[in-house]
Order: sequence, then C-alpha cells, then structure tokens
Amino acid sequence: MTTTTHEADEVLLGFAAALRAAGVAVTQDRALAYLEAVAHAGLGDRATTRVAGRATLCASPEDLARHDRIFEEWFREDRALTVAPDQAPARPPVRVLLPDDLADAGAGAEDADGPVRAAVSTTEVLRHRDVATLDAADRARLALLFDALPVAPPVRRAVRRAPHRRGEVDASRTLRASLRQMGEPARIHRRQRAVRPRRVVLLVDVSGSMSGYADALLRLAHRIVGAARPGGVEVFSVGTRLTRLTRPMGLRDPDRAIRAAGDAVPDWSGGTRLGETLKAFLDRWGQRGLARGAVVVILSDGWERGDAALLGEQVARLRRLAHRVVWVNPHRGKPGYEPVQQGIAAVLPHVDDLLAGHSFATFCALLEVIGDA
Repeated sequence: MTTTTHEADEVLLGFAAALRAAGVAVTQDRALAYLEAVAHAGLGDRATTRVAGRATLCASPEDLARHDRIFEEWFREDRALTVAPDQAPARPPVRVLLPDDLADAGAGAEDADGPVRAAVSTTEVLRHRDVATLDAADRARLALLFDALPVAPPVRRAVRRAPHRRGEVDASRTLRASLRQMGEPARIHRRQRAVRPRRVVLLVDVSGSMSGYADALLRLAHRIVGAARPGGVEVFSVGTRLTRLTRPMGLRDPDRAIRAAGDAVPDWSGGTRLGETLKAFLDRWGQRGLARGAVVVILSDGWERGDAALLGEQVARLRRLAHRVVWVNPHRGKPGYEPVQQGIAAVLPHVDDLLAGHSFATFCALLEVIGDA
C-alpha cells in the first residue's frame, strides 16, 4: 500500500472536518484552538493529541463519544496517512525542560527558527494557575497530572484492638502463649486500637457559576474514588437537583467517567439551590448514615439563588452528623477575596475549613486536609 505524506495542519484540519461531518459542531475558532493545542503539546504523542481534541473540539458529553470514535479511525496505525517528518502544526512546538532535564540541556541555545527551550518548568507554573483560565493545551496537560496525584484516605480508630509491636500488653494472648509452653515464660504480646478507613463524601457544584471548574473538580473526585476502598467515597452533584455520581466516578478511565457523569446530571450549568439540594442529601442519604462520621467536602463558590438561611440550617445539620465539614471555594485563593456572599456567610460558622480550590496546588492542599481529618 502506498503511503501518502501530509503536512501536520492538513492532517489535523482533516480530522476536524471529519468530526464536523459526524455531527460535532466544530467551528473555525475551535479548529484553530485545536491546532494551537497540538502545537504546544506535540503531534508525536497520540494520547496528548487525543486529549487536546477532546478539550478543544467537543462541547458536550455526546461530542466526546463521537470524537473518540472518529479519532481511532482517523489516526489508526494501519491507515496510509503520515505526517512529513520536517513538518509541524501551525505554531512551532515548545520543548519544556523539567528540573531533572536541566543538567542535560547544555549551555548552547537553538537557532531562532528551531524549538524554543524553556528552562523553567511549566509544570510547576501550571500547578498554581487558575484552572478556569487555562487554554486548551494547558487543560490537556492538567488532565494528565491528575493521574499522579497522591491520595491518602482518612482513617479512624476502631473499637477493637489488633496485635501490634507496641502498645498495651495483651494479657490474654500472652497467657495463652505461656500455657502452650507448659507455663514457661513466653513472648509478651501487645495490642493497639486498630484503624479503619473513614468515609469521604464529595458534593460537587455543577451550576453555571462553577462551569469553569467542573471538569477539574470531577477529575479530582475521580482520583479520590480510585484511590479509596470500594464504598469509601461517595460523590454527588449539587445545583438545582441532587444527583449521585458514585457509580460513574468508579469507571477506571477519567474521560469515560466524566462523560458518564455528564449523561447522569440533568442540571449541568444550571442554577444554584444549595440549601434545597443539601436538604435532599441529608433527608435521603446523610441522616441514614452516609454522612455520619464522614469527611464531607462541599466544592462550591457559594452563590445561592435560594434561601441563604436554609443553606445555613442544612450545613449546621450536616455538621452535627459529620466528623468534619470542608468547604472548598474556587475564589478563596484569589487576591482581595472576602467571604461576603450570602451563601458563604451563612455556612461559615458551621464549617471546619474554608479552603481555596482554583488550582492544582490547592487540590493537593485539600487532599492533605482530607487525609489528616
């Protein structure tokens, strides 16, 4: 079979046209953003090219399914379609040198026409940027960072005691060991209170005011679910309605999990009635035991269109059930922020922690708070 060599722009724009023919509303702006994202990330990485397309060309969960199907067909290995080795997408790729690579960079620099070498780690810069302001390429890189996010689930002390090297003397086991040796002195056995995993409940605001953060927050929820034991983490979306997302978040692939969550949530990018949805959660799930002794994390900016007094009452009710209530507000870490919104002001006396939640670094800080709870 004869192999035809094409320029990178021709291959990528052809894929965008195929996607448009499949029913995805690919506009000119989205196609240009796709070229820019691939130029930043590099066309040689198939996984990164796929994530760049999902981040720039798709606008709904239905688009993601069509994108993946067309992508597998367009970029399959046996397809006689290759990119010229000396060609690149519209913008020259930027080679990023992470700290471990700096020693190999050398003192020389490339020509002005060659790749630009950045001596500063953009990964570290990306950790502190507001996720709602990221471009398509940075969103694709951020999605890959969640796979390596360290998660330590919280634990609680159990009633029963378990054998341990240290702790109080276990008189019964020590005596039985001595009797097995006909009364001769035996090793002294000790025991300590055992620990059990503590349940974590995540309530993710998917209203319109949180649309810029919803994808990152759901990826965070997916990572927490994946690191916990089965049944150790529960995920709900809150907005105008309450939707349980524990099952979709249990899917191994994060993109599939987010797509399934999008299919399950009927009020995506809608209004905000936190008081009513929290009451529904407590009446149906929390009061019956799901929130008892759990670490409950509410990820919301606190913009309440309903009754703020009702929201305060429900958070106070939640505080009486839960071990710890953590409120994560994306605006908390921004300069000049003050908790003056009616919703935040109503819940502030009843939460244990009010944390920022606008960047990857703040997500890491949140996981530390959850693990230490």
